[in-house]
Amino acid sequence: MNEQATLPVQTAREHNLPAVFGRLRDEIDQLFDEMSFPRTMRSMFRMPSVMEFSPAVELKDRKDHYELAVELPGLEEKDIDVQYADGILSISGEKRAESEEKTGDYLVSERSYGSFRRQLSLPADVDPEGIEAKYRHGVLKIDLKKDKQAVSRVRKIAVS
Repeated sequence: MNEQATLPVQTAREHNLPAVFGRLRDEIDQLFDEMSFPRTMRSMFRMPSVMEFSPAVELKDRKDHYELAVELPGLEEKDIDVQYADGILSISGEKRAESEEKTGDYLVSERSYGSFRRQLSLPADVDPEGIEAKYRHGVLKIDLKKDKQAVSRVRKIAVS
């Protein structure tokens, strides 16, 4: 595969009500913004800022490994959990609310807090023992070494 090529990644997202309503709220807010409704009408559709979010991912295929980048701004290393089982990489965590006291009159606060979970079905040639993760500047980078023997295990099956 091309060294700079990206792979399509099948993701398994958990469906939960807060995330669905969060997206619906965003669409309603956008509609009101486009129609210039007064702020008081927009505020009745606001939900609490605690909801599940789904971080964006990027997977690149390199010669001897894959590089996975996951956008997790505002988290701390201790709040991120990465696990691998049966060809599925699970990334989960929680963005905790800041404990500062809200003073003053906020006109808008779009900060969100809550838990997340992404599950990625990885290519068959990933070596489970060769997975390393580093978190820097809001991006989780996971290096997935390729198992050279995994490629040789592929065989064509005749259909009769």
